[in-house]
Amino acid sequence: MRRNRHAKIIATLGPSSSTEDVIAALFEAGADVFRLNFSHGTHEDHKRRFDIIRGLEKKFNRPIGILLDLQGPKLRVGALKGGKVELKPKQKYRFDLDKAQGDDKRAPLPHPEIFRALKPDTHLLIDDGRIRVKVVDCGPEFASTEVVIGGVLSDHKGVNVPSAVLDLSSMTDKDKVDLRYGLELGVDWVALSFVQRPEDVAAARKIIAGRAGVMTKLEKPAAMDHLDGIVTLSDSVMVARGDLGVEVPPEEVPALQKRIIFACREAGKPVIVATQMLDSMINSPTPTRAEASDVATAVYDGADAVMLSAESAAGKYPVEAVTMMSRIVRQVEKDPHYRKMMEAYRYAPEATAPDAITAAARQVAQTISAAAIVTFSSTGSTTLRCARERPNVPILGLTPRADTARKLALAWGVHSVQTEDLQTFRDMVVKAIRVARHEEFADTGDSLVITAGVPFGTPGATNILRIAWVE
Repeated sequence: MRRNRHAKIIATLGPSSSTEDVIAALFEAGADVFRLNFSHGTHEDHKRRFDIIRGLEKKFNRPIGILLDLQGPKLRVGALKGGKVELKPKQKYRFDLDKAQGDDKRAPLPHPEIFRALKPDTHLLIDDGRIRVKVVDCGPEFASTEVVIGGVLSDHKGVNVPSAVLDLSSMTDKDKVDLRYGLELGVDWVALSFVQRPEDVAAARKIIAGRAGVMTKLEKPAAMDHLDGIVTLSDSVMVARGDLGVEVPPEEVPALQKRIIFACREAGKPVIVATQMLDSMINSPTPTRAEASDVATAVYDGADAVMLSAESAAGKYPVEAVTMMSRIVRQVEKDPHYRKMMEAYRYAPEATAPDAITAAARQVAQTISAAAIVTFSSTGSTTLRCARERPNVPILGLTPRADTARKLALAWGVHSVQTEDLQTFRDMVVKAIRVARHEEFADTGDSLVITAGVPFGTPGATNILRIAWVE
């Protein structure tokens, strides 16, 4: 099950992809990590899918990553008489905490944290930005607004406040229940929604306590003011273009996407580009040319992974969507210009022994045309530092821990394998050669560049670089 590409694919599971046959087909088509979206479905639904994935691990003898995506706070308008009301440009309209059904003059907005953050001239976006209103006057319990862009306002439509930082935790009571359940199942990654500041990530890390990797979804403009701090506290980052595209003008999203990707690459943290990548494949067996270019752009920029949402969860062609995404990734990575871009955007190693070793490993592998770089790591840190280098050869990430192998399924260029722990220096070389042969990365006469840390099993202690020849 070796993938002939560096960038990884995350596929969201849902109504279109809940059976063992379909999930197996998605994996064979190229999905490396499966996303369980806890905004939809029951715990029982997610457990069934989780159990299927773990069963497929045994069938294919490959580690498969599982991502739990938390819903986060949902800010919504309350109920309206008749279920909807039409708002017209320049119309005056009031939002308040009164729970009574709304009408053509006012609507309930049961979120005091929104009113606390509002100021005159603040804009509220409703229904994914289809309706826009400007605050004229406001207080702790109300906001008088003027409609800028009108439309039909329906019950319980979402509200976004792009220019304000809300006094609101990124984790709701529902999220905490879902998180506890997911950690008990044994998910590998947890995606945090509605992150506004580094403190949101720190609070989640405290709860998760190392039981899963922390993936921060960047979807709030306020988070961009703290990008470096958020990246530092995260284990990985997702460019969540859906909500981000609602809260900032569409023309700003591409630049923000690149800024996030490059910040994560410099920090050596896996970065995922998500939302609407092959959106037309929800109903069509082929994507638009623009969508193919969108996926390609993320790959050219060096993203660790690209993600499918509704395409694989609820679309008519889930397997075809994964297949197409894999084809696009492979085609980009065959382009000589792709390798030039990886070279152009390589970041200087930090002044540490692990960074010096991994930077040297990349250079040595390129110089001697090695078949692969083999890393030994219990936590995955050595392997992720190697992936940061974006070498032109595959990375064979060996680890004694199943959870680490599954997390590394997300990382650029890494083919992760769970092996027994190392005992001696010779053991390291023998295992590297044996696994490289078995996984079809090397044959007789090929060279391998091996990195590890002594004493073995010490996290972050990478201090060995060894060239081995396959005999």
